[in-house]
Amino acid sequence: MRQLAFWEIVSLASTALIAVWAVLALATTRWLLIVPVALAFSFIILSHRIRRETARELGWRTDNFWEAMRLLALPMLAAALLMALIGWFMGSLRVAMPEKRTALLWLPFAGMAWGLTQQYVLQAFFNRRAQMVWGKGWISVLVVAFIFALIHLPNWWLALATLAGGIIWAATYQRAPNLLALGLSHGIMTWVLISTVPQSALQSLRVGFKYFG
Repeated sequence: MRQLAFWEIVSLASTALIAVWAVLALATTRWLLIVPVALAFSFIILSHRIRRETARELGWRTDNFWEAMRLLALPMLAAALLMALIGWFMGSLRVAMPEKRTALLWLPFAGMAWGLTQQYVLQAFFNRRAQMVWGKGWISVLVVAFIFALIHLPNWWLALATLAGGIIWAATYQRAPNLLALGLSHGIMTWVLISTVPQSALQSLRVGFKYFG
C-alpha cells in the first residue's frame, strides 16, 4: 500500500505539471483544461473510494474548525507581517481591490472556493498519501509543500509563498484536519500576497509557460 500511495502521488503531480506546462500553454481557451482537471478529480475520488476514506477523515468537518484556526493564526499573522514589510520596502503595499465594485459581492466567495479546492487536493490527497509513505511529521509535510511549490514554478515569488504556505497548511492538517479552515486561510493569504508583493514580480499569478507570456 505504501508503494501504491507513492505512485499515486507521482501520477497526480505529473498530471498537474503537464496541465500547467503543456495544456495551459498550448490551449487556445481555458475550457480545454476541463479534461485533465476532470480526469484528476476522478482519479482522486476513485482513490478515496478504494481506500474507503470518509468525508470526516478527509477533513470535511466542523468540530475541529476553531482548533485548526488556532494553529493557523500565529503563522498567518507572521506571514502577513513579513509580506507587509516586503511591500513597504518595495513600495508595493496596497489594498488589492477588483476594478468593478460588483465583484466585491462574489470575489471573496470565489477566492474561498478556489482555496478550498486547492487545499482539498493538497491535503486530502497528497498529504494523506504522503503520510502513508513517510508517516506523520516533517518529511511528509515537506513533500506536500515541495509539490505545491513545484506546480507554481517558474514564478519564484509564488513558488516561495506556496512553499511556506504549504508547510504551514500541511502541518496544520496533520494536527487538525479541517479543509474549511485551510480554505479560508488560503483565500486570506492569497489576498495578502497580491496586496503586498509587487505586481511585476507576481506576474498576475501566472505559472508554467504562461509566466513568460
